[in-house]
Amino acid sequence: MPMLRRARVADHAALVECVHRWWDGGAAPAGSRHPVPALPRLFLQSFSGTSLVAEDGTGIKAFLVGLHSADNDEHAYIHYVGVEPALRGRGLARGLYAAFFDRAGEAGRREVRAATSHRNAGSIAFHQALGFTLDTSEAEWDGLPVHRDYDGPGQHRVCFRKAIPV
Repeated sequence: MPMLRRARVADHAALVECVHRWWDGGAAPAGSRHPVPALPRLFLQSFSGTSLVAEDGTGIKAFLVGLHSADNDEHAYIHYVGVEPALRGRGLARGLYAAFFDRAGEAGRREVRAATSHRNAGSIAFHQALGFTLDTSEAEWDGLPVHRDYDGPGQHRVCFRKAIPV
């Protein structure tokens, strides 16, 4: 099983390479968008201390880019998660989320938030299975509350929140 460690700024190129292989290689989760623009170096420059990497002797197997809100001392946010396609469904993402929850709780955060494409049924189901609840919205898509233009024109998202113990 891969070992979990804190992310480093120096991981950026490797994470982008993983994203290209894992998504461009035909293993993109259904409904996901091309993800590299959502993973700029800035996130590791500013949030490597709250981001996680799972790796073994052959390289990175999964990662989570997350942050603690600068504007709300009770919130944390999971921005991006990737798992090597051959390892999906084996608990790596669940383990990354659990570690992030633990660390956020230790830092006094009371709620973790996340967002995903309104078309990414797998991600929506995963978040709900972890106990995230859907944020309400004025718009709906297939019975789900959708935040229209959340990440820009046409970039609709389903938003989640999960209370964490402190």
